[in-house]
Amino acid sequence: MRECTIDLAGADDLARVRAIDPRVRDTPGRDTFLARAVAAGQCCLAREGAMVVGFAVFDRSLYDQPFVALLFVAPERRRQGVATALIRYIEAVCPTEKLFTSTNASNEAMQGLCERLGFARSGWIEHLDEGDPEIIYFKRVTR
Repeated sequence: MRECTIDLAGADDLARVRAIDPRVRDTPGRDTFLARAVAAGQCCLAREGAMVVGFAVFDRSLYDQPFVALLFVAPERRRQGVATALIRYIEAVCPTEKLFTSTNASNEAMQGLCERLGFARSGWIEHLDEGDPEIIYFKRVTR
C-alpha cells in the first residue's frame, strides 16, 4: 500500500475533486454538491503528494446525524487502504459517538468495507434507486 495523507479539501482542491469523479459530468447536481461540501469544510481528501486519489463527504444530512454521504476512490487505487484511511479520518473528527453511512444493495465492495470497519446494518430505504435499495450502516465511534 502506498502512503496517503488525509486532510480537509480547500477551495484550491475543488478542481482535483471534480477531475477524479466521473459522475460530475453526467449526474445532475453532483458538481454543486461537491462545491458546497468543499466550501463548508465537509470534504476530506486522500492525497499522494499533490495527487488526489480519493475523497469523502461527511455532513449531517441524515436526520442531523454525522453521515458519510459520499466516498470515492480513484479506480486504480481501490483495495489499497485509501477508503479505510478516509473513514478513519472521519471517525477521528466525528463530533458525536454515532456515525452513519449508506450504500446500494448492489455495491458489495462498500458493504464489505463497512463490515470490515465495524459498521452494523441499521436499516434500508426503498425507492431511491428503483430495484436497488439503500442500506444504512451505523457505527459507534470510540475515542
